Amino acid sequence: MTPESGTVAGVTTDLVVRGMTCAACVNRVEKRLSRIDGVTASVNLATGRARVHHPAEVTPAELLAAVERAGYETELVPPPASRTAPAAATGPAASGTPVAATGPEDPGDPDDPAGPTREEARKDRERLLITTLLCLPVLVLSMVPALQFRNWQWLCLVLAAPVVVWSAWPFHVRAVRGLRHSAATMDTLVSIGVVASFAWSLYALFLGGAGDPGMRMPFSLLPQAGTEVAHVYLEAAVAVPLFVLTGRHLEARARRGTGAALRSLAGLAAKDVTVREDGRERLLPIEELVPGQGFVVRPGERVATDGVVVSGNSALDLSLITGESDPVEVGPGRAVVGGAVNMGGLLLVQATAVGADTRLARITHLVTEAQAGKARAQRLADQVAGVFVPAVLSLAVTVLGFWLGAGADPQAAVTAAVAILVVACPCALGLATPTALMAATGRGARLGILVRGPQALEALRHVDVIVLDKTGTLTTGHMSVVRVTGTAGGIGRDAALRLAGAVEQGSEHPLGRAVVSYAQRATEGPLPGVVGFLAVPGSGVTGIVEGRRVEVRTPGEGLPASLAQALAEAEAAALTPVLVRVDGFDEALIALGDALRPGSYRAVDRLRRLGVEPVLATGDREATARAVARELGITQVHAHCTPEGKAALVRELRGGGRRVAVIGDGVNDAAALAEADLGIAMGSGTDVAIGAADVTLVRGDIEAVADAVRLARRTLATIRLNLVWAFGYNAVTVPLAAVGLLGPMLAAAAMSASSLLVVANSLRLRTWHPAPKRLGTPVRKASR
Repeated sequence: MTPESGTVAGVTTDLVVRGMTCAACVNRVEKRLSRIDGVTASVNLATGRARVHHPAEVTPAELLAAVERAGYETELVPPPASRTAPAAATGPAASGTPVAATGPEDPGDPDDPAGPTREEARKDRERLLITTLLCLPVLVLSMVPALQFRNWQWLCLVLAAPVVVWSAWPFHVRAVRGLRHSAATMDTLVSIGVVASFAWSLYALFLGGAGDPGMRMPFSLLPQAGTEVAHVYLEAAVAVPLFVLTGRHLEARARRGTGAALRSLAGLAAKDVTVREDGRERLLPIEELVPGQGFVVRPGERVATDGVVVSGNSALDLSLITGESDPVEVGPGRAVVGGAVNMGGLLLVQATAVGADTRLARITHLVTEAQAGKARAQRLADQVAGVFVPAVLSLAVTVLGFWLGAGADPQAAVTAAVAILVVACPCALGLATPTALMAATGRGARLGILVRGPQALEALRHVDVIVLDKTGTLTTGHMSVVRVTGTAGGIGRDAALRLAGAVEQGSEHPLGRAVVSYAQRATEGPLPGVVGFLAVPGSGVTGIVEGRRVEVRTPGEGLPASLAQALAEAEAAALTPVLVRVDGFDEALIALGDALRPGSYRAVDRLRRLGVEPVLATGDREATARAVARELGITQVHAHCTPEGKAALVRELRGGGRRVAVIGDGVNDAAALAEADLGIAMGSGTDVAIGAADVTLVRGDIEAVADAVRLARRTLATIRLNLVWAFGYNAVTVPLAAVGLLGPMLAAAAMSASSLLVVANSLRLRTWHPAPKRLGTPVRKASR
């Protein structure tokens, strides 16, 4: 697996950081936090959040103080309203780092939970509207000479002054705040550019002859110099705040779109629940519901939390949770998931999990975790941004001095320096990865693919071998008993089956559940209890039932003739045999069958077409494993694999230079999942498997593995394109501005456009679709 880079601390704290505007801000906050001993931080510009790993002795107050010393407003991410529980099953704690547990994320502001408050957003909109009304006359008069009337420049000055002072006030405040902390950010560049343009215009009006009542100023896209009358740059002074404010407004709206999936997941959490007690119903806040309580779900309502149906039958729509559009039929005894929509009859459900323990909370937590990380390329971009702004300031001063020293017109020198300040914006660098990652993880969540973070995406992109478990992964895991053969002269077929069913009551394995189910139907009365139960992963189970030691295990050598014959027949039919031993004697052989998942053949075929070699590794017998492999076209098969054997196979493949992914669903897969470059868990699997994995397939469809690979490749291609644009934009525009071929007004427009293009490119991931399933592709099942 690929753990989060730099995770060395024992506690994780999330902070909301307000006031960040570019990658330089991100770099500064991370550096300030990292100055505390033992602290590492990852700051996300798109979400406005900082994930801080720190020793337990470092208090949240110290972290808040560090961020505030960097010049930014900050607060702790509020704990969820629902009760919390350890997140060991799905969070980073599963890999050794304790994390504060969370329930479904509080969406906060419905527009942008990590952005400005409603009041701040309203003020920003008002500021933009007033700025637009003030700027339009200045821009029109400056750009259309035919409309320039007598003293038009003085009207422009009156209109421009409030824009330079009031509209650009947030930039000035943040620039001064940064300078107090010896930091330079995008706001520094914007503020200096606006002040310089306005100051030059004041000079031109009062001292340079531009204040003459009959002055006319021709419009040109390129800056001009050497004229008798100094030019005024009021249009640049107002255009820079206008374009930057407009760009940020549009950028914020676009960024809200990238987080829509996370907000929709949070929106699935019910606020109230109707509980039924003693035949009476009453409405409770969801926070007051406790496991074991019964609650009612009427047609059209969402299931309030995870539970088991007590009475009633209906169909549930799980599309927003699993990505599957087909409704799922449920009835008494069937498990239901919080957030699902009841499409049919009235259901009475007993709650089994609440708050952070629910499946919806875990999904939301995983998506949030994914959006908090950074790709390697973005970490490099943030490091570059940390020195980028000071370098731009130095370059602007150098260009100004060079032009003046070369005897050029002061107007041209000032114009070039201002254009450099305005056009050189590291904002696009800061948005290149987070916006793409937010869009991709959100889209993946809608398709039933949960990716833990950017490291998982990077690993998924380069995987060339995938190790597949059989039971529960390639097959449905819904085993059923086909035949039971008893030993001649033994305790009898039915007695052996009854004892096997009793001991398997403690097992979570699909084979064990199938044996229990069959034994309950085939024998009279309830199954007896088991004491001293012990499960040996990859081998079997054992326990004491009615004073007798019962083992249900993989058959070995030296079986009685009747059982050896039954074993040969089971292997020939690709069935899975298990041996029942009572007090050390072989008493029965149970043969079980398991159908392949409908999408297994297509999944293996698509993975092969993507250049990923499938390898089957199972604890099952050789004959059964090879029968399934033949059905799927898998050539490399490893049978009789213990958990340690699977992990050793992964190490061997990695030692040969292969990039290995492992997909599984049980306890016996957890070691291999953790050992691989990438672990993929089936959402229908155990919590241990899901906790050890980097990617979880919520809908339990193995064909989603190929979709996940394609999504990872598309996402990283988008990130690379974003970064190429962000770096390339500055590589082209800064030299143009330095040689006087890019005016401040066009520089402001180009700077805003760069960020918008990066965000717009990332938003394309929201509409990404997996390859359509080809009609006529055979859906194969294992032979019975």
